Amino acid sequence: MRLTLKVERMAYGADAIAHDVDGRTVFVSGGVPGDTVSAIVTEDRGSFARARVEKVVSPSDRRVKAPCPYVDLCGGCPWAHLDYQAQLEAKRANVVDTLTRIGHYPAETAERLVQPCVAPSDPWGYRNKVELGVKLAHGRTIIGMHDITGKGLVKVKSCALLSPRYAKLTKSVTGALSYMAGTRSLGLDRVGIRASVRTGEVEVALWGEPGPFPRAQVAKVLGDAAKLSSIVRVMTKGPQKARKIAGLERLAGHGNWCEQVGQERMWLYAPSFFQVNTKGAETLVRLVMDGLEPTEDDVAMDLYSGAGTFTLPLARVCNWVDAVESYGPAVQNLRYNLQHANLDNADPIGGDADLEFPDSDADIIVVDPPRAGLAENVVRKLSDQPARAIAYVSCDPATLARDLDRFEKIGVFSPVSVTPVDLFPQTFHVENVTILRR
Repeated sequence: MRLTLKVERMAYGADAIAHDVDGRTVFVSGGVPGDTVSAIVTEDRGSFARARVEKVVSPSDRRVKAPCPYVDLCGGCPWAHLDYQAQLEAKRANVVDTLTRIGHYPAETAERLVQPCVAPSDPWGYRNKVELGVKLAHGRTIIGMHDITGKGLVKVKSCALLSPRYAKLTKSVTGALSYMAGTRSLGLDRVGIRASVRTGEVEVALWGEPGPFPRAQVAKVLGDAAKLSSIVRVMTKGPQKARKIAGLERLAGHGNWCEQVGQERMWLYAPSFFQVNTKGAETLVRLVMDGLEPTEDDVAMDLYSGAGTFTLPLARVCNWVDAVESYGPAVQNLRYNLQHANLDNADPIGGDADLEFPDSDADIIVVDPPRAGLAENVVRKLSDQPARAIAYVSCDPATLARDLDRFEKIGVFSPVSVTPVDLFPQTFHVENVTILRR
């Protein structure tokens, strides 16, 4: 079934939103606010539908031509046809809407809290990391970017989200791995590429199950195909949606990757989390430090600390920092990064933030949880702290709104500002830095 639709706004997702003649919501893939489109319905759920743009009948003045030839095939840039200023406005609007719907804030309060969306980097060429999928099809190994459906792969010669200096790395790496996979199975699930413009370091991480592996050949062929500082193998076990790290093996080079963030050098193992936008990470640090206003007498707490993005700058100012991180390799990275920075006034604690919650009284607190947000008990423990301020760094507006509602119900801390930061141009994702005070 075909529909003629007037696209209204962007959803918090890859699609835009329109309404059919009966007033039913239609999520439109490929639409831009202001477009009039002819769209094919791909899913009818009764109360709403999903559709894909077949033809743009009348383009919006906010529609642009993307510089990447794969945008209509690859799933990495679903908002690429939307003018960048409009992307920023849509992201802020989505945060306001989420605080109203899930956080139960009055609309005028949400509008007051949420600041303009900050753009820390160029809208293209900003990523320090890309991931390639690996699939077997008709006896052949296919390596490429995930397509717009999320089910298939697209073979690409370059990625416009990587720095122009590294844009063709994807072609070099996929070519080398495809050559080797043509004669034997490498048992790979995915391939990660991290590339730093600042340090010049490039790492390829090969993710797959434990088992026999042509280590020397892989290292040689990849090394001949691209100038790499590190090649590692990450072994995983378990169900596809809940795989766990079973081991990390260095095949060539350093065995880790180094990035420069502000004045700090950070070393990371392939499975350790780091923001894909380095300039964006620096903006997060600035917003956190400006919001908390640390002093040399402060005791700071950094929950979900990772390899130290916030721990290191806090330790340079504060008297002491308690840092808690559940992922073992990231704790190892944090210890090394503190040692390299000659900082001995921080205590890296390995474990769950709830179970290993520090027993010291904090003056200022940073929390940077994964997409699931804070456990309810962690919100209670944070509310028991004598801290004057908490900086909550969130990658999911929905769980942020839920947690702010929990803080409000306890009644000790309340947000004074929510600043969206566009770490992921050309996508719907947005990071937020929220400052809560007593």
